[in-house]
Amino acid sequence: MQLRHVTLPDAAQLAVHVAGGGRPLLLLHAFPLDHRMWEAQASLADRLRLIVPDLRGFGASRDAGAPESIAGLADDMAAVLDALQVDEPVAVCGCSMGGYIAQHLAVAHPDRVGSLVLVDTKLEADTPEARAARADLAGKVRRIGTRIVAEAMVPKLLAPAASVAARTERPRLAALLESLIESQEVDTICAALAALGDRPDMTEPAARIGVPTLLVVGAEDQITPPACLERAEAIIPDARLLIVPGAGHMVPLEAPAVFNGAIERFLFEGAVVG
Repeated sequence: MQLRHVTLPDAAQLAVHVAGGGRPLLLLHAFPLDHRMWEAQASLADRLRLIVPDLRGFGASRDAGAPESIAGLADDMAAVLDALQVDEPVAVCGCSMGGYIAQHLAVAHPDRVGSLVLVDTKLEADTPEARAARADLAGKVRRIGTRIVAEAMVPKLLAPAASVAARTERPRLAALLESLIESQEVDTICAALAALGDRPDMTEPAARIGVPTLLVVGAEDQITPPACLERAEAIIPDARLLIVPGAGHMVPLEAPAVFNGAIERFLFEGAVVG
């Protein structure tokens, strides 16, 4: 991928990784990861122009300052498209936190979004209990460091190893996720936890999303189970749902062949088949 540095309206610079050509696909990473979570989607560059940012504060965008809100991160993405001179509506794919950002982008900047892919995410805001848990985790991160986030999150991000193939691959994926999490800045993780906890409920705004939407969730997702995406399917007007067997909260990493095939069929054929 080619690395570009994009200057935002507040003069902060984001690292944006670009590859391929053709229809643009904006890939928005999960918390607390960076663009490297999309490693298994590199082959999509054969047919698409991949635009893969490190969100504000994460990865190679660590000098851009910490994130303040999910809505602000969505505004950053509109600015990225402006800076890259992408004039046409793009396909936007977000996983988990990236899915929250994608929702906001589709609602606040509808002219920028031609189609939407929401992966292992949900429309609802945090419950008071979830917000309290995020604040508690942020306090532990301040005291102990990013290792505590990896220890708390990685077991929940991946599906339990239920097959020989999963048992073989799961240790590599767990090690990758641990490495990505521990490489992030403490201030970024704590700020992102606050932004996630403060994000608004998108249930009502999502009913106004007017573009074709693919919802993808792992059948064994422990964080945003299939029921979350089933509710979203009933709310977003032109939504269709794909539940991926054997996958957890990281479908793009856990089932890349299924995920990549679904993306291509959705974007080029308007079909959804796992």
